[in-house]
Amino acid sequence: MAREELTRLTGRTGGPECDDDDCPNIYRTRSGSFVVQGDLSNAFTAPAGEALVEIPEHVMREAVRALGW
Repeated sequence: MAREELTRLTGRTGGPECDDDDCPNIYRTRSGSFVVQGDLSNAFTAPAGEALVEIPEHVMREAVRALGW
């Protein structure tokens, strides 16, 4: 799936601005699921095929506002 196929929910208003899409963000897919971009986390070992990412609270709040929840 290409980034262009996703709806970006964060990083557009408020919060610190990021260059070249290199900051934590939350995207929504056409099927309604979410793709999260963040710093890799080593909090625990994720199962094969999965990864852990860490995103700031303000990014999650921005995504919730964008969805109108």
